[in-house]
Amino acid sequence: MNHSGEVEGIAVGVDADGDNIPAVVVAARSEYLPIVVTADQARAIQLALSGEPFERPLTHDLLVEILTEFGGAIDRVRVDDVADGTFYAKIDAERYDNGEPQTFVFDARPSDAIALAVRVDCPIEVADAVLDEAGQPPDRFDLGGDGSRREGTEGSTEKPDDFDDFSDFGDER
Repeated sequence: MNHSGEVEGIAVGVDADGDNIPAVVVAARSEYLPIVVTADQARAIQLALSGEPFERPLTHDLLVEILTEFGGAIDRVRVDDVADGTFYAKIDAERYDNGEPQTFVFDARPSDAIALAVRVDCPIEVADAVLDEAGQPPDRFDLGGDGSRREGTEGSTEKPDDFDDFSDFGDER
């Protein structure tokens, strides 16, 4: 079963070596799913959340523009598997050809899928198996003290939210 997910923001954790590492935090099934990403991927997601415009399109913006120009649309993204500490995602898209819908499913890194989802405002879904393995209780995250989103965090490019330790969580490769 898949659960509706929502990006809560970008958090910073500490890996086993004591280095800061970013993660996109997705809320689903009353849990938080931290997916470790690179700093560039975190920034791409954070910028999309903020709606900050750029003079020229970033890679994800360009992909959305190309897809749209060719008559396609992203319907949803799914974080559908985790294996050996690596998350996997799918992008469900469609295109109409002579009035007939054609559906497509693309394998993707979760950071790319989420970066696209926040740009086109499509649903994000997370599989039970992923949450069973990597979901965390919200109280492990500092997202504003009361468990809700911190005002201004999602749209900010300032310091992301804090999280104690990501060394136990998966990433994407």
